[in-house]
Amino acid sequence: MTGRARAGRTATLAGTVCLGLTALLTGCGQEEDPDEGTNGLGKLSPAKAEMKARKAAESASAVRLTGNVESKGGTHRLEMRLTGNGGMGQVSTKGGGTFELLRVGQDLYLKAGGDFWARQAKSGAKPTEADLRAAGKLDGKYVKVPRGDPAYKQLRGFTDKRVLLDGLLAMDGKRAADERGEVGGLETLRVTAGEGASGGSVHVSLNGTPYPLQVERAGGRGKVELTDWNKKFTLRAPKKEHTVDYGKQITAD
Repeated sequence: MTGRARAGRTATLAGTVCLGLTALLTGCGQEEDPDEGTNGLGKLSPAKAEMKARKAAESASAVRLTGNVESKGGTHRLEMRLTGNGGMGQVSTKGGGTFELLRVGQDLYLKAGGDFWARQAKSGAKPTEADLRAAGKLDGKYVKVPRGDPAYKQLRGFTDKRVLLDGLLAMDGKRAADERGEVGGLETLRVTAGEGASGGSVHVSLNGTPYPLQVERAGGRGKVELTDWNKKFTLRAPKKEHTVDYGKQITAD
């Protein structure tokens, strides 16, 4: 076999091997693209990736929040579904019990057991028999929270999509995209601020719309998962027979 023939056969063999490995590798001499099949968020700067996530969250019609958040008022466990016109779900506080919230437009309702109302009546002190009897009137009822009541603004915040998302997604410090992972079966890019510990982090979806899927608050002050983006649900005011309206101020007296 001449040198030219051997060279031609070698080139053909090399080409065949290269084609045979294409199914296993991205290609001979080529590296796999980590952003192939994603929404391309990983190619952006961390700041731009975060901005896209925030815009996606703001434009979404609905979301579900599940997790723990620490604030000046203590630690809260949230299980809320929110839309632009209200929300519904459950809030638990350490030592303060568990209650349900429902907001339809500007009308806010709170539902809890009698023990919750008895504790509110005495602000932590042991309730009397009279307190327990009065609280029993509210057990399992939707109490309409008057707009002038001091509790209205605070409780409404738990049902406000914009307020909750603005608070959860706020981060301080220099941005970095330091990790890829998975949340709820979706590929994610983690964007951190202040190296995570001091500024917090958000895990953003690399599949489809770049929604924020998980938020870790700075200093370990809570972790919240965000799911059911744009999943519709119905908000309805409770029936009158299940509602108690005390007018300008909540009281069980």
